[in-house]
Amino acid sequence: MKINTDGVLLAAVVLHSNPRFVLDIGTGTGVIALMLAQRFPDANVDAVEIDESAANAAVGNFARSSFSERTRAHFSAIEDYVTERKYNLIVSNPPYFVNDLKNPEIRKGIARHTDAQFFESLLSKVSEMMNEGGRFWVILPVKQAELLVQSAAAFNLSLHKQIDICSDERKPVIRQVICLSALKETTERETFYIYESKGVYTDAYRLLLKDFFLAF
Repeated sequence: MKINTDGVLLAAVVLHSNPRFVLDIGTGTGVIALMLAQRFPDANVDAVEIDESAANAAVGNFARSSFSERTRAHFSAIEDYVTERKYNLIVSNPPYFVNDLKNPEIRKGIARHTDAQFFESLLSKVSEMMNEGGRFWVILPVKQAELLVQSAAAFNLSLHKQIDICSDERKPVIRQVICLSALKETTERETFYIYESKGVYTDAYRLLLKDFFLAF
């Protein structure tokens, strides 16, 4: 499970004033959790991962990081994760090929495919674990993001912010970063471009990730 653009974008654009407890659902090898620990120095970050090999890698990555005292990886399906904590901030780069053709590689299939029921289970668990003023940030392709927002109302969550991600100004939206909240707030929308031209990142992309990528 290599570092991917979706994950680093999500971790870099998430906004919160000063979360004390953060949860990363489907952490993989822990990249998003580590970025959030770097961005929020007062936060304790829990990371849940259903794939045992990836969860073990996250444990090792956390232990070798500068944030080892504030990061914990848990090998568990999110449905089975039990905690007394209420989180200020929950993030997820979840499986997203809802009802699409299954990946023949089982481990990749677990990481990338799901069905509509998964989003309802995810929202149920998020609403249970998030505190009253908490935020749930997630990155998804457009049709899955729309499904998530539609399903959120049943769990008293509504759209607070939407960031449309495009490869460049000439391309359609390929991902949406969604922020859901239990508070009734004005919805904010913006568009973010990754490339200025072929192979050339925008200044906004470089600025967003300069604290995480050595190349920037």
